[in-house]
Amino acid sequence: MKRLASLSRACLLLALALVPLRAAMAGDVPQPALIPLPAQLALHRGGFVVDANTPIVLADHHASTRQTADYLIGLVTRTRGLHLHVSEDAKAAQAIVLQRDPHAPVAQAEGYALDVTPRGIRVTARDAAGLFHGAVTLAQLLTPDAKQGAVDVHALSIRDWPRFAWRGLMLDSVRHFQSVADVEELIDQMAQLKLDVLHWHLTDDQGWRIEIKRYPELTNIGAWRTPPGAGHDGEPKRYGGYYTQRQIRAIVAYAAARHVTIVPEIDMPGHAQAAVASYPQIGVTGKRPQVSTDWGVNPWLYNVNDDTFTFIDNVLDEVMALFPSTYIHVGGDEAIKDQWKASPAVQAKMRQLGITDEDALQGWFIGRIGQYLERHGRKLIGWDEILEGDNLPADATVMSWRGTDGAIKAALLGHDVVMSPSPELYFDHVQSNLADDYAGRLGVESLKDVYGFQAVPGVLNAAQAKHVLGLQANVWTEHMPTFAHVEHAVFPRLDALSEVAWSPAARHDWPSFLARLPAQLQRYRAQHVAVADDAFAVGIGIDRNLALATGKATVTLSDQTGFGVIRYTLDGSVPTPASPRYVAPFEVTLPATVRATSFAADGSALAAARERTLDRAALLSLPGTELANCAGSDFRLRLQPTPDATSTQPVYAVNIFDDCQQFPPTLMDGVTAIHVDAVRLPRNFALAHEQKLVVSRPHATAFGELVARADDCAGRILASMPLPDPAHSPATFKLDARLPAQSGVHAICLLYTAPVDGPLYAIGRVALHAGR
Repeated sequence: MKRLASLSRACLLLALALVPLRAAMAGDVPQPALIPLPAQLALHRGGFVVDANTPIVLADHHASTRQTADYLIGLVTRTRGLHLHVSEDAKAAQAIVLQRDPHAPVAQAEGYALDVTPRGIRVTARDAAGLFHGAVTLAQLLTPDAKQGAVDVHALSIRDWPRFAWRGLMLDSVRHFQSVADVEELIDQMAQLKLDVLHWHLTDDQGWRIEIKRYPELTNIGAWRTPPGAGHDGEPKRYGGYYTQRQIRAIVAYAAARHVTIVPEIDMPGHAQAAVASYPQIGVTGKRPQVSTDWGVNPWLYNVNDDTFTFIDNVLDEVMALFPSTYIHVGGDEAIKDQWKASPAVQAKMRQLGITDEDALQGWFIGRIGQYLERHGRKLIGWDEILEGDNLPADATVMSWRGTDGAIKAALLGHDVVMSPSPELYFDHVQSNLADDYAGRLGVESLKDVYGFQAVPGVLNAAQAKHVLGLQANVWTEHMPTFAHVEHAVFPRLDALSEVAWSPAARHDWPSFLARLPAQLQRYRAQHVAVADDAFAVGIGIDRNLALATGKATVTLSDQTGFGVIRYTLDGSVPTPASPRYVAPFEVTLPATVRATSFAADGSALAAARERTLDRAALLSLPGTELANCAGSDFRLRLQPTPDATSTQPVYAVNIFDDCQQFPPTLMDGVTAIHVDAVRLPRNFALAHEQKLVVSRPHATAFGELVARADDCAGRILASMPLPDPAHSPATFKLDARLPAQSGVHAICLLYTAPVDGPLYAIGRVALHAGR
């Protein structure tokens, strides 16, 4: 009963806190389109018009205040076409006032107060970061729509501060490399969402991206790889790049000006292949591998001798000179111990240290690095594997990626934690099942999934929960060769993450977030950010078999969010706000073409139009991305034609453990043949101990076959289509076969029997044909 009473009181307090907002909203005042939502917001009567004559007044002499004013001016110019200016007249009336004030109303770090009255706008904060965040909020108030020029800002009061101190995004610049301009653009968008940590993944098996002057081979050799199929099918002869120390200093300064801290990651003891390729003596075997072209888990580890630690310490010295961050990320993940187990020298070192297993040796290794960082005034942070062993420094922070268990364990042990779990906050996961979504990993992690993430595990008590510093999304770039791919993966899911990380949990409101998002999408368009539209893209659904049987189709239109208005056409034209509104499923007679788009209340399109052709041929044809995995393994990727292809389409659905897909149950009356657009893909995946899970099937011809089986993968063979010689055939090719007559509804299992030590195979499209 006490708990119920407490909850009732909390609900009452929340309701009272929202009274000013609700009262104003009752008068049809639009809700400010702010992302993330402020901690406290109250609307008042009246407003203030900001135009090109409105001065910005700096009410203090801090250099950071002028810097914030300049940023505000530049941002509003880009997004609104409104050219503001700083006035030297400190007493200017009808002005925007920016002020650092030790007595500002909000005492929390990074907090600010923002007040709009008919006399002007005032933003105050006790620290530079808070004033910057207030200016970013003001920039959003000045861009409520896609219009240009002057804007009437409704009177309001905001008191705002962050929920968490760590509001982060991890960018992987190893698997695919981004330019300095790309990295800075990402930082700028992070700052506009009040995110404050860029975790920068700079070293891994596939490349070394940071110049270390003491060890030039790290970038002469380690920064470059020779991809599979180099020089063919659009693949470069070599792939790579690195950031010079001068460039890194410039990026760090750029981020600092936007109150974003960059935390570098130098991965160890695993994910070390590029480093060992550069300097084989720091590895375990003494052999020089190639810089890896394989995604996944490679076996190359750092050695544990004194010379290797000298190398690592020297690298860290240069890293710390470039990055002033409190934290240095040392990775610690996915270090398979085979090389350590096989090395007599490593085993002797373990006996010398009194260490009985290799996991404990990794703990000793990480502890050794943590002590070095501590002596230099820094703190160690690493992935949750760093909990293995008993040598983790007391002030080390754990980044939990294997679900939330690592965070819970770390908090119970008294370590600070950053929530970054897979799959929930892994932005390499696709955002939808749409056929035109980009490459990435499945399952789907939608905009709503990110918004609903619970940052504090419920099993932690209040004292333990204080160890949760915050949360971070991760952008692993195996399947993001260009910055357009990165932006598509990040936005608008990063908006959802920002609200979870900044706004009080009690203020999270999914419908409200959706209502505020269209204005944010307009801001992205003004800044030429390649935002994904998956959350609002309209799916066009029918019952295929009923349509095949009757020649009529009942069409259902839907999107992930249920937000906005769906409008459609049946004449092939692009839907507009004047097109018919979708209110319920409707019937069409085949053949037909349905196009559909969702629209916001202001008439702006929330997504590009999607189209579906409805005729017998189309109903009997499906892209491989719409064919489900065969039973037994749910692992699934959407892969590009080559690892470094810069295109967004085509993509191919692949299960690297089982090259088998299922054509769904289909009315087979009259079907006599099958046509497959097939593709051969590089098998560039390092699976380590999971290699044993790859399914191998016997093949009857030299290079294997694509076998079609009735109903399921144990069914009778309908057709067997030999695969061409990989050495003398293009990567894309066609397969055709006759099918025995079947009546009724049947599925088709399509499985490749190619040797598993050769390339992967995938399906571009399958078409069933009727007639002779």
